[in-house]
Amino acid sequence: MRLSWSLIHSKRPEDVQRGIAMLEASVSGSSSPLQMREKLYLLSVGYYRSGDYSRSRQLVDSCLEIAPDWRQALALKKTIEDKITKDGVIGIGIAATAVGLLAGGIAAAFARK
Repeated sequence: MRLSWSLIHSKRPEDVQRGIAMLEASVSGSSSPLQMREKLYLLSVGYYRSGDYSRSRQLVDSCLEIAPDWRQALALKKTIEDKITKDGVIGIGIAATAVGLLAGGIAAAFARK
């Protein structure tokens, strides 16, 4: 568990992926709810750090089913949702800019004729 924690919190993406793989392999063997909660939380952190926010949110939700009032998991869920919202707003902004540029280009082409 300590090695998985260290790998998940590493700055190197390949270490984070190794930590995720180790935890995925060990989740099915967890017998106690406390151990399952810890592994799901750590997996959620790993997926968040690797950029897979939807999988991270699924895992933190599973973690909160086991321990609904666990503050650490609640804070992670809020962080994940904030990141998803921020990325969505940025994506909408980029799309709106592209549409605006395209419309401007078309208008300029018609103005020249």
